[in-house]
Amino acid sequence: MLSGRIRNAVIVMCALCAVSGAVAFASGAKAAMSADEALKSLISGNERYVANQMTGQKLCDLPTRQGLAKGQNPYAIILSCSDSRVPPEIIFDKGLGEIFVVRVAGNIPDPVVLGSIEYAAEHLGSPLVMVLGHERCGAVTAAVDAKGKPEGNIGAIISKITPAVKQAKKEAAGKPKAELVETAIDDNVKLVSAALTKQSKVIKHLVDAGKIKIVSAKYDLDDGKVTVLK
Repeated sequence: MLSGRIRNAVIVMCALCAVSGAVAFASGAKAAMSADEALKSLISGNERYVANQMTGQKLCDLPTRQGLAKGQNPYAIILSCSDSRVPPEIIFDKGLGEIFVVRVAGNIPDPVVLGSIEYAAEHLGSPLVMVLGHERCGAVTAAVDAKGKPEGNIGAIISKITPAVKQAKKEAAGKPKAELVETAIDDNVKLVSAALTKQSKVIKHLVDAGKIKIVSAKYDLDDGKVTVLK
């Protein structure tokens, strides 16, 4: 009888430890990650997603939510496209509190986007910024197809992507449109990554101080894999 009670007590203690461990993980234990460790965590999560072995949902439960109610320490900032097929939390297999996501068509920066990134980097201590584009991006395709000077709010998006399209037309001259679009997507991601430090003194200071790292990446709609661009 006594051994049974001890066994039950051990089971309860283990369960409590598991819950508290999950809360600690989501509410700040990952804040000490380096940028390289954060990137490794993202890629490992994407590998689980591709293999259909996702575990991030475990960090979306009640104890995790309660542990995050009064604060957050995301270890990565992701600037991604608004495309409904590319939700970073899912494709990187992450739970609540792990990544700080900023989404806008064409993954382009404006003052609001830059301010959001600055907040997460400076005030939340996130060491990694990933600019994430994706295959067959509609915003980039629209920029490739655009004739004349674009107008309106959507035109504002196209105007931001136009420099990448011009660069891609030189690199993919004579190639099929599909290849031109993919080249423009890659160029857009890289130009946006470079623009973050040019358009934000805060981000530039943090990069120069070695407090954050910026990487470019692309998501494949067909196989679900995220590739870090060089």
